[in-house]
Amino acid sequence: MEDLSTLNASNRQEKIKNFFGNHKNKIISGIIILIIIVIGVYSYDKYLVNKKKEISDNFNSITIKFKEDNKESTANQLIEIINKKDPTYSPLSLYFIIDNNLVTDQNIINSLFDTLIENTSLDKEIKNLVIYKKALFNADQFKEEDLLSILNPIINSESVWKSHALYLMAEYFYSGNQNQKAKEFFNQIISLENSNPDIRLQAEKRLNRDLSE
Repeated sequence: MEDLSTLNASNRQEKIKNFFGNHKNKIISGIIILIIIVIGVYSYDKYLVNKKKEISDNFNSITIKFKEDNKESTANQLIEIINKKDPTYSPLSLYFIIDNNLVTDQNIINSLFDTLIENTSLDKEIKNLVIYKKALFNADQFKEEDLLSILNPIINSESVWKSHALYLMAEYFYSGNQNQKAKEFFNQIISLENSNPDIRLQAEKRLNRDLSE
């Protein structure tokens, strides 16, 4: 039995040796390919990290140096960041442009919004926030159907921004003396299970104080 075990072990070793001998080139090629893939993934991840840091440093430098007398150059530099389609600093760049009134052309601003919404890989709720901000930016100029067209993806979802979108539409109708439509949207906010508490409170106040008839 001992001789048989020794023989079987010897045969296994011989088979393994022959296998590696016959497939040496394929094995070496496979190892090389694996190493190349690992290096490639590591290099790409490092590239993305470096790129993110570069955009971050650039954004911080631009916004820190902003003054009233360099609005145009600040806007141009921030638009460059928006066009890089970075999921963090592209939205922040547009918010900075709007908050500081760096671009007055509404069409340009809406085009930048569309770059974020349609061509930038944003997290779901970040994208919904950008959509909401686009509607908020246009609320004073857009018609009812245009505003609803922007907000419907949020209104027809379970987004954390749903109550904000409903409140924007409710106030839009209230300011236009369309009280029945306003009431419908305020009531939708109150009926939501997870509506924003502050938004719900404002909706209740509006209904009880101004739309109680």
